[in-house]
Amino acid sequence: MRRAPALSFLLVTVFLDMLGLGLIVPIVPALMTAVTEDTTAAAFWSGLLGSIYGLLQFVVSPLLGRLSDRYGRRPVLLASLTCLGVDWLAHAVSPSPWTLLVFHALAGACAGTNTVVNAYIADVTKPESRARAYGLIGSAFGLGFVAGPTIGGLLGAVDVRLPFFAAAALSFANVAYGWFVLPESRPGDRTTPLTLRMANPVAAVAVVLHRPVLGRLAYARFCADVARMTHQSIWTFFLTYRFSWSPAHVGVVMAAGALAGAVFQARAVGPVVRRLGDKRAAVAGSLLSVAALTGTAFVSVPWLLYVLQAVGVLGSVGGAAAQSWISRNVRDDEQGTVQGALTGIGAVAETVVPVAAGTVFGWSLAYASPGLVFVGAAAFMALSALLLAATPDVRTAPFG
Repeated sequence: MRRAPALSFLLVTVFLDMLGLGLIVPIVPALMTAVTEDTTAAAFWSGLLGSIYGLLQFVVSPLLGRLSDRYGRRPVLLASLTCLGVDWLAHAVSPSPWTLLVFHALAGACAGTNTVVNAYIADVTKPESRARAYGLIGSAFGLGFVAGPTIGGLLGAVDVRLPFFAAAALSFANVAYGWFVLPESRPGDRTTPLTLRMANPVAAVAVVLHRPVLGRLAYARFCADVARMTHQSIWTFFLTYRFSWSPAHVGVVMAAGALAGAVFQARAVGPVVRRLGDKRAAVAGSLLSVAALTGTAFVSVPWLLYVLQAVGVLGSVGGAAAQSWISRNVRDDEQGTVQGALTGIGAVAETVVPVAAGTVFGWSLAYASPGLVFVGAAAFMALSALLLAATPDVRTAPFG
C-alpha cells in the first residue's frame, strides 16, 4: 500500500511538466524578442538555448540515472523538478539572454524527469503491467500538450512573462506534492559504484549499446526518436506550406491529435500489448508509424491528413511496448543507469535533428518535394521496426 500513490504522482508529474512546457511554447519568441530587442538575435538565442539544454542533458543524464540507482529515485526526481522551476523563474525575471543561457543549461544538467519516471515505473509495476503504465505516462504527456499552449497563449496575452511564472509555480507545486506524497520506489544501494566510466556519457551509452539485446533495442529507440523529432520539428511548417493553414488551424489539429493519442494510450495500449506481447506490439506500432509518415510525405488533400494522423495515433502503441521491453531486459538495480543512458541517446536526437530536419526541409522547398523530410523520417522508423523484429525476446546479461 505504501506505493499506491506512486503511479498517480508520476502521472501528475509528467502532466505538469508538459503543461509547464506547453505554457511557454507560444510565448518564447515574444520573450526572447523582448530580452534581445532584435528578432534575428531572438531566433539565434532561442536556438542556442535549445541546443545547450540538449547537450547538457546528454552529458549528465547517465550520471543522474546512476545516482538514482545508488541513492533512490525520489531525491533525484525532486531535485530535477526544483531545477526546472528555477529555470522557468529565471525566464520570468531575467533581463539578459546570458542569464537565461546559464539557468537553461542548469535545467538541462538536472533534466532527470524522464529517466527517473521510466525507472520508477519499472520499480513499482510488474513486467506484464508496464506497457499499460508507460501508455498512461504517454497519455499524461499528451493531455499536458493539449492544455499547455492554450493556457499559455491566454496568459501571454496579459503579460509576456506571466506564463513563465505560472510554469515555475507548477514545478514548485509538484516538488511540494512529491515531498509529502511520493514514496521511494527503491531505497537505493550504496554499493552501486560511481566511477568515472559510468559518469562519462559516451562510456555509459557504449556499455548499453554493446549488450546484445539491449543494444539493438537502444539503436531501435534512437531511430524512432529521430523519426519522431523530425515529425515534431517540421510538421507545422509543412502544413502551413502545403495547405496554407493558419496557426490557429494547425494548433486545433495538433490538439485534437494529442487528445486522441492520450485517450488511446490510456485506454487501449495495455490491452493491445497484453494480447500481442511487447515485441509484436512494438514492431506493429513502428510499421503503423512508417505508414503514417510515408503518407504524410505525399498527402495532397486535408481529409487524408486526418486519416494519417489517426494511423499515427495507433502507432503510438509501439513506444510504450518498446519501453516495456527495454525495462524487462534491465536488472532492478540498474534501471536508473540504463534509463539515463537512453535519455542521453534521445538528447542527441533532440539536439541534432531539428537543425538537420529544418535544413533538409528548406532545401527541399527549392529543389525537391517538401515531403522529402518525411520520407527520411519514415526510413528511420522502418529501420527501427527492422531492428525490433530482428531482436530476440530474451533477457540479457547485467549492466556493467
